[in-house]
Amino acid sequence: MKQEKLRNLRKLKGISQEKMAKILSTDPSNYSRKERGEVRIHEDEWKKIAESLSVSISDIKEEEEMVLSKNSTFKDTTQYQFQNFNYSIIENLQDYIDFLKQKIRELNEENQILKSQNDFSS
Repeated sequence: MKQEKLRNLRKLKGISQEKMAKILSTDPSNYSRKERGEVRIHEDEWKKIAESLSVSISDIKEEEEMVLSKNSTFKDTTQYQFQNFNYSIIENLQDYIDFLKQKIRELNEENQILKSQNDFSS
């Protein structure tokens, strides 16, 4: 849940994963793994992250409490967590798709420039 909160805050502040990676002196793919919870975020990194987002560390790391009714079962909780996990995966995939679309646009523009330079020199 901390990672989801971190990602949402980062997006809200308009900071890219690439910029956050620079702040932490790491590469974007490693930062992405940290944000997804696959790699541990160290305390000194939490401080840098909080500073860059202009929030306190506890604002990011504060765990969200799950409120369950009296009739809730373990299955209900597991299903809730599974749905959040699936939503998180879909969000990450959508971000990656958006990133790839942007790269394709950039490459197409570069390709057009190179074609026009080639046509000009012929």
